[in-house]
Amino acid sequence: MHKISQPVIKKDHTEKMGGEAKYIADLKFARMLYAGILRSTKARAVIEGIKIPELEEGYYVIDYKDVTGINLLKVVTSEQPIFAENRVNFIGEAILLVAGEEEKRVNEIVDSIEIRYKEENAVLTLEEAEIFTSEYEYKKGNSTEAFGQAARVIEETFRTGYQEQAYIEPQGVIGCFQDNKVTIYGSMQCPYYVKDAVIQTLGFKKEQVQIIQATTGGGFGGKEDYPSLLACQAAVAAVKIKRPIRLILNRREDMSVTPKRHPAHLVYRAALDSENHIAGMDVDIKLDGGAYAGLSSVVLQRSLISATGVYLIPNIKVHGRVMVTNTVPNGAFRGFGAPQSFFAVETFMAHLAKEIGAGPLELKKKYLVKQGDSTATGGKFHYPVILPRMLGKIEEMSGYSSKKESYRNQGTRFKKGIGMALFLHGCGFTGSAERDYIQSVVKLVKYEDDTLEILASNTDIGQGLKTTLSKVVAEVLEIPLEQIKYSNPDTDRVPDSGPTVASRSLMIVGKLLERASGRLKDTWKSGEYQVVEEHYRQPYMIPWNPDTFSGDAYPTYSWGINVVEVEVDTLLATTNLLGVWGVYDVGTVIDETIMRGQMEGGMLQGFGYGSMEKMESINGIVRQGSITDYMIPTAKDTIPFETAALDNPYDEGPFGAKGAGELTILGTAPAYAEAVEQAVGAGIYSIPITPEKLIELI
Repeated sequence: MHKISQPVIKKDHTEKMGGEAKYIADLKFARMLYAGILRSTKARAVIEGIKIPELEEGYYVIDYKDVTGINLLKVVTSEQPIFAENRVNFIGEAILLVAGEEEKRVNEIVDSIEIRYKEENAVLTLEEAEIFTSEYEYKKGNSTEAFGQAARVIEETFRTGYQEQAYIEPQGVIGCFQDNKVTIYGSMQCPYYVKDAVIQTLGFKKEQVQIIQATTGGGFGGKEDYPSLLACQAAVAAVKIKRPIRLILNRREDMSVTPKRHPAHLVYRAALDSENHIAGMDVDIKLDGGAYAGLSSVVLQRSLISATGVYLIPNIKVHGRVMVTNTVPNGAFRGFGAPQSFFAVETFMAHLAKEIGAGPLELKKKYLVKQGDSTATGGKFHYPVILPRMLGKIEEMSGYSSKKESYRNQGTRFKKGIGMALFLHGCGFTGSAERDYIQSVVKLVKYEDDTLEILASNTDIGQGLKTTLSKVVAEVLEIPLEQIKYSNPDTDRVPDSGPTVASRSLMIVGKLLERASGRLKDTWKSGEYQVVEEHYRQPYMIPWNPDTFSGDAYPTYSWGINVVEVEVDTLLATTNLLGVWGVYDVGTVIDETIMRGQMEGGMLQGFGYGSMEKMESINGIVRQGSITDYMIPTAKDTIPFETAALDNPYDEGPFGAKGAGELTILGTAPAYAEAVEQAVGAGIYSIPITPEKLIELI
């Protein structure tokens, strides 16, 4: 173990444990008004009229006519209105904002406004959808020939549903306007995303917009794009009224209108030759994007790149679309399209093994990629792939193979099963986005008292980034951690080091800070003010072609294996966890305690995705709109997890570190599905596997 891996007290531990941390709801400003949003009650309709009651003094209505720039939210492209103009496309779409001095009265006014609609036929399910916003396809080898010559073809369809991020703190912002400048405080992951969106909506210059991250109570991807919409709405109101505007969602509103994990339909076809070798694979993926495109195009890219998992299949064709429905727009969630694909490919491989009379792991081992092999998109695995060593470790921890054999024939009410999933996660943005679009910059400032400040736009949303990045700097400079400051980002002070997404922050921004620290160490002048700036340099990659979807999609990959063991009560259709194990390759662990939190937290979220987190859109309305209705795992649903991280340093990461945050969610759902399959003796093709679904299987 590298000495940097030794755990330390987190940089923000004291302020959070002592109650001193300021979340967005803790911030107060003189003359601040409360705001509420009037939202559509129709899934697809033309707005024919709006009847607003007479407003008393100190209360205001803001709508699209008050937008001084472009009334469209800037994400990848711009489709979603900040405020609906003459039509709505999903239940919950923002039509107007009411602001006033008393929150209760604001909500009463919102409820009293009457909207006259002309309803249109709405598309409410993925099965009905015909229009798509994004489409990609890539090929390797000759899948047409492989299927043409196949001894037999096996086809299966898999389905996954919504998943809600369920962060502890609901979405919220406060917008202020003073001296012809807007300042937004908010619970967020990506301050510069918010800044760019507000600039477009207001038509302001860059220097007229300042974004400051408040201490943020979790995100998991859910605060990547949606804070931009809230910020734009609050900014428009603040500019018109010229008073601070507080716009914080309640839990039911948050769960009903914010982006979720995309529901997916995934069709897998395998061409088997006369010797039962997998000669080719054809994959078609459809994601439910909801009413607007948002981040869906890049979610689809990640889903497609993950479609064949950790397996080297000689001939493949992968195709996918994001379909439009009149439902809540979907967006980023830890794993970013990959969890859907890994559930499908891991389950499909287990089913193929059964078809040819082999064990799931026996078949999977035959196709594992290794260093030097080509990736699905025709890139290359440039660095060591230690899956065999990881398999040895997880076998030692879990006893997977012996248990798999011993659970073959069970005749009792209580039946056991065990499952394994193998997975990877590409680190950073897809293709050349880091080089061409993000272009990260960081600064290290040394003050006259020899204390240091990290200036970067990456946010700590509970994952420990303030600690890990500070440890990198401290280790290079050989100074105490207490000598380093890392405040919540303020775009007036910090350069754009890119968003806190895509498992990129520690690997990419940490590497920039490692290099900056090395330069500062070489030029250190005690007692003097010094600034070191570092810019992103892309490591060697096979050039990415977005038109053909070919080349190195990522510079490197993190790897993982999960095993889940269950016992199913076939009379009551209930499941008990008996064991959950995880082995990971994230390069070098920068802090053992923080990494343990990532492993256990990600595995638990994945378990919830596979077992209980059922969310439905019925007639365009999110049915599970509260934590009471939407089940997430609690302490009573889980058991202690056993985890391990194996060293496999990556030379373009700080001290060898690679991305970790998203990797850990990918494997527990498919491993759980395989375990339940073995226990009940029936095929599983969709998640979550709720008790109701278990009854059907049994």
